[in-house]
Amino acid sequence: MNGILIVNKHVGPTSRDIVNVITKKFNTKKVGHTGTLDPGASGVLVVCMGNALKIIELLGNDDKEYIAGITLGLEYDTIDLYGKLLKEEDINIPREEIINVVNGFKGCYQQEVPLYSAVKVNGRKLYQYARSGQEVILPSKDVNIKEIEVIDDISYENGKINFKIRCVVSKGTYVRSLVRDIGNKLGTVAVMNSLIRTRQGNFKIDDSYKVDDIINDKYKLISITEAFPKIKTIKVSDDMAFKVKNGVILDKLFDDDMAFITDKDDNLIALYRNEGNICRAYKMFL
Repeated sequence: MNGILIVNKHVGPTSRDIVNVITKKFNTKKVGHTGTLDPGASGVLVVCMGNALKIIELLGNDDKEYIAGITLGLEYDTIDLYGKLLKEEDINIPREEIINVVNGFKGCYQQEVPLYSAVKVNGRKLYQYARSGQEVILPSKDVNIKEIEVIDDISYENGKINFKIRCVVSKGTYVRSLVRDIGNKLGTVAVMNSLIRTRQGNFKIDDSYKVDDIINDKYKLISITEAFPKIKTIKVSDDMAFKVKNGVILDKLFDDDMAFITDKDDNLIALYRNEGNICRAYKMFL
């Protein structure tokens, strides 16, 4: 079984749990996902099977769109509601200030990764430091907030402020950290109270399938070439197909950065990269 499933993950299971369900459903161990969603998050989870695992890194590089719920005035060690409450304060920040601060996060900035994450420091995952109570310097990295806006009414209740944002972010961005940083910029603490991934690259939540649908055979499996509509597909002769199957470096076949190569029967053989005057095999599928 080769292809890509767009799963609409529900709140509760881990991303690994979803992979396990699909592994059992299709009776294959060649299953993986392109970007973890925490148990408390829902939405688009791109799952690759078979040969599609070979292009998982390309899919993982895509921008992602999220809708995040934010509560100002509460601080949790995990920056979501599944951790330990550290601080609570009553606040009253004007709507206009909140909107201006949120809008101000558009662009690139240095983001500190959350303590409760799988990022490794000195060979250990950060959440292992957190659980053992050991102090650790949190690493930072450049992220790009390509789009961000407040999309919900800002509500004031019991000294807390609640609203939702929609954001489009680059690979490696932690929305929890973005929520924390929005709170800091507003002079208070913040927690992410919900998270939905609405899009990853070309894959939208409206085109995804719930786990129960997949179990009951109500799904569409996307082919490798369908997943990359901007990469052209080139059909070659038997002689050329033989060379491609053996990973031979070819004289320039195309002008784009990459191209899929198929045989005359439309069987996908490889993904080749353009390197100037030659084309070199990047991923092999046969």
